Amino acid sequence: MKNYNVLSVILLAMTISNCGGTKKGENTIFNFNTSTFAAKYTPEQALNLEILNLESKDVDSTVYYVNDSKVGVTNGLAKLTFELKDQKLGYQNLKALVFYEGENSEATARVELVSSVQPKLLKYKIVNIHPHDTLSFTEGLEFYKDTLYESTGQKGASYFRKYDYKTGKIYKQVNLDSKYFGEGITFLNDKLYQLTWQEKTGFIYDANTLKLEKTFAFTKDIEGWGMTNDGKNIYQSDGTEKIWTTNPENLEMLDYINVYSGKAKIKSINELEYINGKFYANVWQKDAIAVVNPKNGAVEGIIDLSGLRKMVKNTTAEVLNGIAYNPKTGTIFVTGKNWDKTFEITVSE
Repeated sequence: MKNYNVLSVILLAMTISNCGGTKKGENTIFNFNTSTFAAKYTPEQALNLEILNLESKDVDSTVYYVNDSKVGVTNGLAKLTFELKDQKLGYQNLKALVFYEGENSEATARVELVSSVQPKLLKYKIVNIHPHDTLSFTEGLEFYKDTLYESTGQKGASYFRKYDYKTGKIYKQVNLDSKYFGEGITFLNDKLYQLTWQEKTGFIYDANTLKLEKTFAFTKDIEGWGMTNDGKNIYQSDGTEKIWTTNPENLEMLDYINVYSGKAKIKSINELEYINGKFYANVWQKDAIAVVNPKNGAVEGIIDLSGLRKMVKNTTAEVLNGIAYNPKTGTIFVTGKNWDKTFEITVSE
C-alpha cells in the first residue's frame, strides 16, 4: 500500500492559505508583495519578503516581524529573506512596520508552513487481548507503577479507576460530580492530573491515595481532550490540530504545536501518549494512531488499527480511543469507547 493511500484512514482536513495581504484599517500605502508567495511552504524553504510602495513614499526603514517576533530591519524597502527551518508548522503571520516621512504604517499578510515529511505506515502485532468494561466511555489510559488507570467521559458517568487489566478487577474508582464530563489523565511527580471536556476545569490528585488535592482552571479558552507528559512538561489536546505544552507547577498553557501530515492539517487530536520521544495520538472518529514529532508537529508514522475494530463484538462500541505505554513490557495498550477488549500490541516499521 502506498503511503499517500494510507493517509485516507486519518481525517485530513485540508486548509487553504490566505496569502493575500491584509490591510490595517484604511491603510493603502504599503502592502506585502504576495505575488511572490507560494500557496504553502515547507521548513526547507525561505520567505522572500518585499513591500510594495503604493503611493511612492520616501521610506526610511522597514522592520519585519514573523508571528510577532522581530526578524530583521532593512534600509528603505529593501527585501528580506527569512529561513523557515525553525518555525513551527501552521500559519506564519507576517508584519512589516514601515517608517516614512516622519510617520509609520503597517502591512500584514500570512502564509502556511506545512510538513515535508512523508509518514510511514507502521505495522503492529497483537501480543495479548484483555477484557475491557463495555460501560467505560474511554477518554484516557495510562500506566502508573505497573498498574493501568483509565478515565471516562459522559456526564453522570465520568470516573477514573485503577484496575487489573488481565482480569478487569477494579482496585479503586473515583467518580466525578455529574456536572463534569471527564477527559484525559496523566501522572507526573506523584500527581494524577485530569481534564474535563467543556467545563474548562482540571483536577490534581495524590497519585498514591487518589485523594483530590486541587482544582484548576484552564488558562486558555479551549476544550480538554487528551493528556500526557514527557517527565517534565504536561501536554494536552483540545480537539483541534493543536497540542499544548502546559507547566505542571501552575498549569499555565505555554505554547502549542500544530499537527500536520504532509500538506494537510490533522484536526480532532484526542487521547495522547508520549512514547520514546514521540506523541502517539488518537484522531477522533478514525481507527488510527498518528505518531507525531513533538518539536514541530509533523506526523512521521501512522498505525492503521481498523483491524482491531473488527474484532470488537460489542454492538454499542464507539471510536478507538485510549493509548497506554507499559515501560515494563515495552508494549502499548489500546482500546476504544465502550469496547469489550483492550489490545496489547507492539509497533514496528
